[in-house]
Amino acid sequence: MVKSLSISQVKNDVLSGITVALALVPEAVAFSFVAGVEPLVGLYAAFMVGLITAVLGRPGMISGATGAMAVVMVALVASHGAEYLFAAVVLTGVLQIGAGALKLGKFIRIVPHPVMLGFVNGLAIVIFLAQLGQFKVPTADGGTQWMAGQELYVMAGLILLTMSIIHFLPKLTKAVPSSLVAIVTVSFVAIGLSLDSRTVGDVASIAGSLPAFHIPSVPFTMETLEIIFPYSLVLAGVGLIESLLTLSVIDEMTETKGRPNQECLAQGVANLTNGFFGAMGGCAMIGQSMINISSGGRGRLSGITAALSLLAIILFGSSLIEKIPLAALTGVMFMVVIGTFEWSSLRILHRVPKADAFVIILVSAVTVFTDLAVAVIVGVIVSALAFAWKHAKHMTANTELEEGRKTYRLQGSLFFGSTTDFMSIFDVANDPEQVIVDFAHAKVVDHSGLEAIDSLTEKYRKNGKVLHIINLSDDCEKIFLKAGNMVAINKLDPIT
Repeated sequence: MVKSLSISQVKNDVLSGITVALALVPEAVAFSFVAGVEPLVGLYAAFMVGLITAVLGRPGMISGATGAMAVVMVALVASHGAEYLFAAVVLTGVLQIGAGALKLGKFIRIVPHPVMLGFVNGLAIVIFLAQLGQFKVPTADGGTQWMAGQELYVMAGLILLTMSIIHFLPKLTKAVPSSLVAIVTVSFVAIGLSLDSRTVGDVASIAGSLPAFHIPSVPFTMETLEIIFPYSLVLAGVGLIESLLTLSVIDEMTETKGRPNQECLAQGVANLTNGFFGAMGGCAMIGQSMINISSGGRGRLSGITAALSLLAIILFGSSLIEKIPLAALTGVMFMVVIGTFEWSSLRILHRVPKADAFVIILVSAVTVFTDLAVAVIVGVIVSALAFAWKHAKHMTANTELEEGRKTYRLQGSLFFGSTTDFMSIFDVANDPEQVIVDFAHAKVVDHSGLEAIDSLTEKYRKNGKVLHIINLSDDCEKIFLKAGNMVAINKLDPIT
């Protein structure tokens, strides 16, 4: 059953989508330059990824050309050209569709909350740093230099005006998105007062035609596959990580539940299409998604409107959009930075465990200095190691000596991190001939745990003693059964 939309929601989705489309233009152009391709390659990507994911993916989330993927593409474009990039994007889509079909999206659940906090904080800093490029102007020798004098004052003034409108307008009315009002107002002010301010048109021309179907012009050989596969694998990973983390952020903001596996499929279909239409590929964009959500966009219509509006800009409205001051769009993105950064994380740093505080700071820093995928992987690994170290110290035992036998009643998890503590519990030399290890309140987790038990059994055997295992859980039984004769143990029926 299709859920009907209210007139109010349709209005919010449409106006929010238009706002997002305006913000997408300079971002797509900038990321095109990062990747080393023409601006239209990035704009086409923003249109197609945005449209397909809006239809197939999470409602309200915006996707397009992103910096995280652009920095991976630049080396391939520089060494082999844009056609190899398009082929790599096709393969990226295939890999992402495979991830969705195999239901790998569920593994986003293993990302700890401190990593999520570090992700959004790092991404907010990256978005902020990306906007600083707008304060540079080209020089006669082909380089750039920082703005100064009146040009800087005009730029700063228009940015502050944009941010003020976005902040204060919702206190008066929420009938229209404040970001859209800010962009239109600042544009009229700049044009009406003939202010000397850089515009979208100063960056690049965005006029173009409809994207055309195009099979990448590369040799269909194993050599080509060897060239593009490493890039496609990284692009697929970076795209899915950023998309699924953005999905989690939007879920939390809207108190709704997205579908990670469906999003994998949506991103895959979008990138597969991009590669066959001469576009650079993309993924979810947390900045534009934040603009959309904060402007009232909640449904698929917002993403569809953003994509179609962007296409309309490319086909018909480039002359108007190119007059928009970059200061207005920079101001919008600065407000996105303020809204994206988890300011509460600064207040809780001294209240959460030191390991979690370290992970928040680490992931933020790695996101800024490398890329999102590396940051998340590093954060998950460090969190896992911190968890293992913490629980490695929780292996304890109570002992009972009766009827010529000694019973060790274990508590905790036996895994690679706790094997040393486990071995130190036992007094092999002084124990009686019959020793019982009770696993009623403990469990064996991995192969290191099995090896520790096998080693302990062998120590008792060499001392002429017998070690018995009781009360193994069903999961532990399966581990021992799978190990077979790799581990020599003596099991008894549970002793009551």
